[in-house]
Amino acid sequence: MDFDLIVIGAGPGGYVCAFRAAQLGLKVALVDKRATLGGTCLNVGCIPSKALLHSSEHVVWARQHAGEHGIKLGSVDVDLSVLLKRKDDVVTKLVGGVAQLAKARKITVFTGTASFVSANVIAVTGDATPSSRQLTAKNIVLATGSAPVELPFMKFDGTTVVSSDQAIAFTSVPKKLVVVGGGAIGLELGSVWARLGSEVTVVEFLPKIIATYDDDIVRNFTRMLQKQGLRIEVGAKVTGFTKGVLTAEREGRKLEFPADKVLVSVGRRPFTDGLALEKAGVQLDEKKRVKVDAHLLTTAPGVWAIGDVVAGPMLAHKAEEDGVAVAEWIAGKAGHVNWDLVPAVVYTSPEVASVGLGEDAAKAAGRAVNVGKFNFAANGRAIAAGATDGFVKIIADAKTDKILGAQILGHNAGELISEVVTHMEYGGSAEDLARTIHAHPTMSEAVKEAGLAVSKSALHAL
Repeated sequence: MDFDLIVIGAGPGGYVCAFRAAQLGLKVALVDKRATLGGTCLNVGCIPSKALLHSSEHVVWARQHAGEHGIKLGSVDVDLSVLLKRKDDVVTKLVGGVAQLAKARKITVFTGTASFVSANVIAVTGDATPSSRQLTAKNIVLATGSAPVELPFMKFDGTTVVSSDQAIAFTSVPKKLVVVGGGAIGLELGSVWARLGSEVTVVEFLPKIIATYDDDIVRNFTRMLQKQGLRIEVGAKVTGFTKGVLTAEREGRKLEFPADKVLVSVGRRPFTDGLALEKAGVQLDEKKRVKVDAHLLTTAPGVWAIGDVVAGPMLAHKAEEDGVAVAEWIAGKAGHVNWDLVPAVVYTSPEVASVGLGEDAAKAAGRAVNVGKFNFAANGRAIAAGATDGFVKIIADAKTDKILGAQILGHNAGELISEVVTHMEYGGSAEDLARTIHAHPTMSEAVKEAGLAVSKSALHAL
């Protein structure tokens, strides 16, 4: 065999899997179609979008909040080319860092498109190589990620009807941007362009945006986005886009939304195109995801699959954990992933984060729960920072007090959710969370207070 392990796909799942396998002494190859490592996340997804979110938050702060602090700035103008260059520089730095780490770990990197010849042989064809080369390995990991879902009646043209890939790189601010889909990606990029001056309308088919969150979270979050200038249209089924107008229907009534750009963000699909999985004996399920067992082993011996190509949330950190576990299983170690405790975050301002079971889902399932809520408006650090929007909510089993889940709407919710995940990982209770000492003054004290509120013992709320 050429290698102990070949990883196909160099996104967060793939390159982390390769890194862990190399740490464990395996001879590893990493194959990706891009010349730069990092996959969708680093190149056109998580990282560039967060850079844009951060820059655009500064714009809003300078225009709307600097004066509150006695800071006189005068006119605040945006040089979009510089803003986009900063985003590109962030991406360049990170993908370069991944390449350095791969080299330091003596991982052999191949740039090209991979396809199976058999269960332990792949062919790699690069742009500069007319004929493919074959690589063999005892184990192969599929980490090819996902691609944006395209509406069949409104295909991507890359210019007007676009996916998130193009929406991170508009060379001018659209006068009117319509976002189809009220999930994390659409709301994040919609927020970016709204802050930069675009009139943004979000059109969602379901009765609410971020549909997996509790109604009280969504209700408050929707109001906050509307206050920021985003128009939110829910329960609307998109029917087409013609001559600069997106059409939709709601309860039999036709809706029209003028648009210079339409960002279609209705989800992502597992990307297994061109892999010739049938030659390896790898089967897909009814949703075109790779079938795997409890250890992420596919229906083909020695072939594993991780991240977005298998069932579960399509999140980079979930893919990373999959990758580490698979590398450890291949090396004969005791890998582990708790798929019930994968946190999710919407990186708008404020952020929204969740883990585990929500209040609405728990009650719908007939679970007896106690819920503790604490508003950031009663948190000292939040008041000092002007970040009082939102609240923390802890859901605990009514009998055992074990934490079942949490949802947070507020500044840095994505950071705050991690401590709840930690407590849940060892089966902690709301009381455990409430009796953990938190530094004062911090936003995290709101998490402690929400834990106290489960037993109606919050100290800084009535």
